[in-house]
Amino acid sequence: MVTKRAGKAYYMISAVAQKFNIHPQTLRLYEREGLLKPSRTEGNTRLYSDEDLEQLETILSLTRDLGVNLAGVEIILNMRRKIERMQHEVNEFMEYVKHELARGLDDWEQRLNTALVKSSPTDLVRASAPAPRPVPAGAASRPGGAVPAAVAAADGRPRGV
Repeated sequence: MVTKRAGKAYYMISAVAQKFNIHPQTLRLYEREGLLKPSRTEGNTRLYSDEDLEQLETILSLTRDLGVNLAGVEIILNMRRKIERMQHEVNEFMEYVKHELARGLDDWEQRLNTALVKSSPTDLVRASAPAPRPVPAGAASRPGGAVPAAVAAADGRPRGV
C-alpha cells in the first residue's frame, strides 16, 4: 500500500517486504540495527520513503551479493554518509574559491584601471645612460687582486681572482 504525504510516496512494511521479497521481520531487524529509519504514522505504523527503499536496496545488495554482515553494512553506510558529507564540503569550498577568484579578478581589473598612470611615450624614455655599478669595498685593496667568494659572487667575478 502506498501513502502520500507532502507529495512524497510512502510504503507500508508489507508492501516493502513483498516488493523486495523479504520477511517483514527482516525490515524490523534492519530498523533495530539502525540501518533503516522509517517514519511513523500517528498510529505508529512504519512508513518507508523512496530514500528508505534506496537504502534497503543497498543493504540487500551488500548482504546478498557481497556477503557483508550487518556490522559491515553499518560501517559501509556510515562511511558513505561521511564521504557524501565531505563531498558536499568540498563542493562548497570549490564554490567559495570560484567566487573569490571571480571577485579577485574584478578587483584586479579595478586596481589596474585606477592605478594606471597616464603618460606620454617620451616620459618612458630614459634621459641619461645608466650609472656604472659601484665596486664593493675592499675588492680593489686585496693583495694579488684576490676577491673573497661572497664579494665575487655578488659582483659576478670568478672566485679567487
